Amino acid sequence: MATVNDVILIYLEDAPISFARVESILPDPKKGWFQIRLLMLQIPLQTVTWILKDAYINGEEFQMNGKRMRLEKIHAPKETPAFSRDPDTNQKETDVSKKDNIISFADLKKNHDPPAD
Repeated sequence: MATVNDVILIYLEDAPISFARVESILPDPKKGWFQIRLLMLQIPLQTVTWILKDAYINGEEFQMNGKRMRLEKIHAPKETPAFSRDPDTNQKETDVSKKDNIISFADLKKNHDPPAD
């Protein structure tokens, strides 16, 4: 089940249309229903509150204005570890910066600041 702070993908008629973050899930006065507040991750940012059954929050299809809708909880992709072995050469990477060319914003700012008088 999607919970607070989860990112979900919203489907309309089997097509993904938007990402949203779950801001809150509160019981609705109507038994078995919940008020789910979503931060729509699009421009402009806006929040919406939908009243849904827990089955719908869990990904079961539902109807909204005669259109089929579905919510899908999104899982972040797994990150590759900073220190890993290259399977082709069997060599160990010892530093992320050797591989990724990391630029420090602090160093960049120092190099571009006007000289002090």
